[in-house]
Amino acid sequence: MRSIARRLVGLTAFAALALASGAAAGPREQARRMHDRIAGVPPSEAVLSAMATQIQNGDPIAAANIAMQNPEFYRVVLKNWATPWTNVDRTVHAPLNDFSATVIGLIRDDRPFTEALTADVVYVGANGVVGSAYSHTDNQHYQQLESQRIDLGDPTQFVPVTQSGLPGAQVAAADTAGVLTTRAFGEAYFSAGTNRRAWRFTGMNFLCRDMEQLHDITLPVDRIRQDVTRSPGGDSQIFHNTCVGCHSGMDPMAGAFAYFNWDETQMRVVHTPGQVQPKYRINDGVFPYGYITIDNRWDNYWREGAHANLVWRGPNSGGFGPKTMGGEVAASRAFSVCQVEKVFQQLCFRAPNDQADSDEIERITDVFEANGHSMKRVFAEVAAWCMGS
Repeated sequence: MRSIARRLVGLTAFAALALASGAAAGPREQARRMHDRIAGVPPSEAVLSAMATQIQNGDPIAAANIAMQNPEFYRVVLKNWATPWTNVDRTVHAPLNDFSATVIGLIRDDRPFTEALTADVVYVGANGVVGSAYSHTDNQHYQQLESQRIDLGDPTQFVPVTQSGLPGAQVAAADTAGVLTTRAFGEAYFSAGTNRRAWRFTGMNFLCRDMEQLHDITLPVDRIRQDVTRSPGGDSQIFHNTCVGCHSGMDPMAGAFAYFNWDETQMRVVHTPGQVQPKYRINDGVFPYGYITIDNRWDNYWREGAHANLVWRGPNSGGFGPKTMGGEVAASRAFSVCQVEKVFQQLCFRAPNDQADSDEIERITDVFEANGHSMKRVFAEVAAWCMGS
C-alpha cells in the first residue's frame, strides 16, 4: 500500500510539474504546440519564428492564422474533424466525401458556417485536378482527391459549385441545404428507415444533442406519425411517459426530409418535389389516427418547454423543406456553442473540465457569432486558449 501511495504521489507531482511547465512555456514552445494541434505536423523554422513573434507580441490569433495556412490543416485535421458527422458509426475512418469536403471548403473560405445547413453549395476538385468528375452515384471523385493528396487549401484546385447546378441534379436551389442535401448525408441517413435518422444525426452533429438530451414528454403529440403505437405492450402509459418524449419533437422536424430518399439501386439521393416518399407511410395501420405526412412541412416544438433554453432564434418555428429547417438549427445558440465545443475537444484533446473552460467556451461562442459565424476564428481562439496546456 505504501508503494502504491508513493507512486500516486509521484504521478501527482509529475502532473503538476507538466502543467507548470506548460503554463511557463515560452513563445516558441507555445507556437510549436499550437502548430502541432492545428496542422497536425511540425512547423518549418520560418513558420515557427513567425508564429513565436506574434505570440510574443500578444497576438496568438495571428499566430494561429499562420498555422492554418498549412495544407495539412485542411487535408487531414479538418477532414478527420468532420468525417464522424458523415456516417452512422461516427468513425473517423471513412473516405473524404461531399459532406466532409463541403465543411472543409466553407471553413477554408471563411464563409458563415451557418451555410453548412442552408447554402446551395458543394465543394469539388477543379476541372481536371483528378480523373473522375463529381458523380451522384459514386464517391470516386473525393476518394481521388484524398488519395492523390490534392491541396484542399488551394482555391485553384478545390472550388465551390452549386448543388443545383451539378449535372443530373434533382434539387433546385430552393431545395438545397448545405451538407443536409449532399450525397454522403443521404447515403448515411436517408437509407432505409423513415428519415427520422436524418433529423437525429442533424441534432447530434450540429446541436451536440442526441434524442436523450432532447427528450420532453410535455410537448403536443399531434405530429407523431401513424407507425408509432399509442399502447406499446398494451400499456398507453409507456407511450405517454416514454415514446412521446422523442417522437413529439423528432417527427415534426423529420418532416423536412419528406421528399428525399436514398436509392440503393442507383446509389444516389432521390428528390421528388411535391411527392412524399412512401417510407413516411410505412406501417400506417399501427395507429391510423396518427399524423399523415402530406408535404415537407416541419415544425419545431422544442421552442417551447424544457428545450427553449437552446435559444431558437430563427424567423419562424415552422416551414417547408430542409433549407428552412437547417436555418432554424443554425440560428440557435446551441448550434454556435456546439461548434465551439467540438473544436475545443479537437485542439485541447479533452472536454471542458472547469468553470474557466466553460466561461471561455461562452466567450468564444460570442466571438463566433459576432464575426459572421467564422469557424477559422473559432479554431484560432480555441488554439490560443489551449496552447499552454
